[in-house]
Amino acid sequence: MALFYKSNNAGVPIGWIAIMLALLASMGGFIFGYDTGQISDILLMEDFKLRFATCETPGVVASCDFTVVREGLIVALLSIGTLAGALIGAPTADYLGRKYAMIVECMVFIVGVIIQMTARHVWQQFAVGRLVSGLGVGALSAAVPMYQAETAPSQIRGSLTATYQLFITFDCISIGARDIPGAGSWQTVVGIGIVWPVIMIVGMMFMPESPRWLAKHDRIEEAAAAIAATRGIRKDEAMSHPVVSKEIEQIRNHVQYESKMKGGWLDCFSLKDKILYRTLLGMSLQSLQQLTGANYFFYYGASIFQSVGIEDSFITQIILGAVNFFCTFGGIYVMERFGRRRPLIIGGIWQACWLFVFAAAGTAVDPEQNDSIGKLMIVAACMFILGYAMTWAPGIWILIGETFPTRTRAKQGALSTASNWTWNFLLAFFTPFIVSAIQFRYGFVFAACNLLGAVVVYFFLYESSDLTLETVDQMYCDPECKPWNSRHWAPAGYESRHNLVEQTKAAEAHKPIVGGEESRREDVEKSGDEGRTERC
Repeated sequence: MALFYKSNNAGVPIGWIAIMLALLASMGGFIFGYDTGQISDILLMEDFKLRFATCETPGVVASCDFTVVREGLIVALLSIGTLAGALIGAPTADYLGRKYAMIVECMVFIVGVIIQMTARHVWQQFAVGRLVSGLGVGALSAAVPMYQAETAPSQIRGSLTATYQLFITFDCISIGARDIPGAGSWQTVVGIGIVWPVIMIVGMMFMPESPRWLAKHDRIEEAAAAIAATRGIRKDEAMSHPVVSKEIEQIRNHVQYESKMKGGWLDCFSLKDKILYRTLLGMSLQSLQQLTGANYFFYYGASIFQSVGIEDSFITQIILGAVNFFCTFGGIYVMERFGRRRPLIIGGIWQACWLFVFAAAGTAVDPEQNDSIGKLMIVAACMFILGYAMTWAPGIWILIGETFPTRTRAKQGALSTASNWTWNFLLAFFTPFIVSAIQFRYGFVFAACNLLGAVVVYFFLYESSDLTLETVDQMYCDPECKPWNSRHWAPAGYESRHNLVEQTKAAEAHKPIVGGEESRREDVEKSGDEGRTERC
């Protein structure tokens, strides 16, 4: 059964499988968001402090506290694990396939959770458990956007890939467990983390493999069946259906071209076809996503909210998390409706403005002594998160899935994601030291990084919305196409991007092609012709 994506009066068939695979794969984001979102609360739970903190008076929680090093290792070892996991995830996804790689990575995460739950009085065991869980999370962060981008129909690829970020934001569960007596408080919070990978494992068993990975391994009929599933087309009609045959031919031609080229780690730094350009771009965008300053608020927002009398960190988490979660829905719409470049540029400027307000207010007047300044800073923080959730949060994960060519996509995605986790660790570990030295002026640093992000997007990022992954690769290879005019780029045989989108939708909906030109009809139906496969 097919759903229909409506745009400009052209219906495009989208199968319910496409929606389900996005939701299930995005459980990987839920796993990460949950694990990072709960640790700050776990560190405050009385039984956890009695077991793992340093206590001056045994059994008296008021005398227990974590050293900076111990707390930093418990929190940051997850990021170290995610960094290693992202790099390991690339060869795993290439060898096992995207689908089964994610299943294995979920199992690794579950092992890490079990290690944490069975810790009794040795904090190092709990920290190692987070390291192991991080391996699974990091590998998933590389595999999930790639799987979604390779499997989802191009018309809704942005929306479906953005659900990964949406699930990252949904993490406020520990508030219901903090009053459970004894070890049950923190063990319940940690143990619930097993639910998400179990759901993902079971669900993914019924989802199709990436058609591009299947085609790369000469499993063309299975690739056609996978495309048919996401389009709501019967399996027995896959090879003969015009929508499937057009897309599979394009994928097959692209795979044949790339089969003549290498796809190892060193090839991620090749100058040919702008591979190095795209590797550095992906790493830069993922780094800049961390340098927006979002995690400064998510990890250390409690001290800001204390300035207006909100001292309960659980409430702080809910306020910031709620803004992030609900605004991400808007981000899914924005990235699908307005493309990739414009939202990221506007978002970078918007975020920089509110960070400047935040930093200037906190530097001019002590917010603990002035309620009005404290409230202004909270408003600035929420407005910053609003912009971040609607642009840079979902947008970067979308781009990581659709910017790279098939032969090196897994490895380039891994390098980009590893950059994200590297900065995640650095910011999480060093922010307390930086804040103690420059206090709220730290916001000026993040404001500058957001402006830098907007500049990088304008001068280096190509507009990839509405294009198939193979056509995105062709666009980056076109010497006549520049980032600032890429919004209007279209492959040979089409007048404009709008013309390409309209003709593709008309063909997929089995409607007459506007214009009636036979040559245009052939361009739509034959994705493997010379114009569509022309390379640099």
